[in-house]
Amino acid sequence: MADAVIPTGVLRNLADKLYDKRKNAALEVEGIVKQLAVAGAHEKISVVINLLTTEFTYSGQENRRKGGLIGLAAATIGLTSEAAQYLEQIMPPVLNSFSDKDSRVRYYACEALYNIAKVVRGDFIIFFNQIFDALCKLSADSDANVQSAAHLLDRLVKDIVTESDQFGIEEFIPLLRERMNVLNPYVRQFLVGWITVLDSVPDIDMLGFLPDFLDGLFNMLSDSSHEIRQQADSVLSKFLQDIKNSPSVDYGRMAEILVQRAASPDEFTRLKAIIWVK
Repeated sequence: MADAVIPTGVLRNLADKLYDKRKNAALEVEGIVKQLAVAGAHEKISVVINLLTTEFTYSGQENRRKGGLIGLAAATIGLTSEAAQYLEQIMPPVLNSFSDKDSRVRYYACEALYNIAKVVRGDFIIFFNQIFDALCKLSADSDANVQSAAHLLDRLVKDIVTESDQFGIEEFIPLLRERMNVLNPYVRQFLVGWITVLDSVPDIDMLGFLPDFLDGLFNMLSDSSHEIRQQADSVLSKFLQDIKNSPSVDYGRMAEILVQRAASPDEFTRLKAIIWVK
């Protein structure tokens, strides 16, 4: 049925090794999906998305996987305001592509999600934990181009989260707590960046969850990178200031962490822990 909706030539070009051919084919997919959306042909739209997923993004061939990702982003752009209702179909293959063995496919996954996010904005927040997890890994990707694409995507996701009222901090904290002990410097910078951004949102009470990630921040004070030590220290200083103005803080859980950190072999960490205890 999908072959009847999308011409065979378009599908062939979507799997071509040349980027320009894939790009042009994706533009045609966008136009076709736009027409289907106007006609209210929801079943045909689902069939098209399913074809892009099964025949392309999950293909064993790298160029087909790249074509599938650019095609799914194009379909989302074609759907415009109706895209949100197809996210359950569109997002899983894109998220799956973030762990592809081919770095170009991972790069196109970042590009695809960037374009999808621009269309659906806050509607993709239901996938936030999976997106965050993927970005966390991509921030330390072995390919510099993938890292760069991930940074661009990360900035857009931060913008969307800060303006969204659908973000659930309670569901996110266990994932953050789990990641806080990662030693990779890129991941550490990524995590501190997210803590800083979320703390700046008036409706999000990061202070209430501080004991969940306080130990991880203290851990970063002894990092070999001066920049990471500085960033962690800056975030901790901000939280210490907030504690002084907040009546509701879990001192018991924090005290346990601080007493342990006051015995750290790292002098800077010991000093900061004692300042906090005081």
